[in-house]
Amino acid sequence: MLNGMVFLNVLIVSLAVTFFCYGLACIFTNHMVEEFARYGFPRFRRLVGSLEILGGIGLLAGYFVPQVQYMAAGGLALLMFSGCILRLTIRDSALQILPAFSLMILNLWVLFALLGRR
Repeated sequence: MLNGMVFLNVLIVSLAVTFFCYGLACIFTNHMVEEFARYGFPRFRRLVGSLEILGGIGLLAGYFVPQVQYMAAGGLALLMFSGCILRLTIRDSALQILPAFSLMILNLWVLFALLGRR
């Protein structure tokens, strides 16, 4: 039981850092400006980046307010699901879709693990 809780906590912190850093990259890097233009949604880049930063912060804040952690994990899973759909729509390769799909699955796993701990 303790190993499962340690794994879950390491996963949550890892996801929080990943989304926080990726959100910053969305807002501040030229590469992401080009990517969002390729997606056909350049004006949503800052919104997506901000949501990723807030989601990462929410995963960590959830240690103090558990409901925030549920919402953050669910919201990030939904954001990554949307990313998968978008990438399928623009006919990206499976390898290009894999990161968003993996992050969606991991956030869903975290959400259900947290709900199961209640």
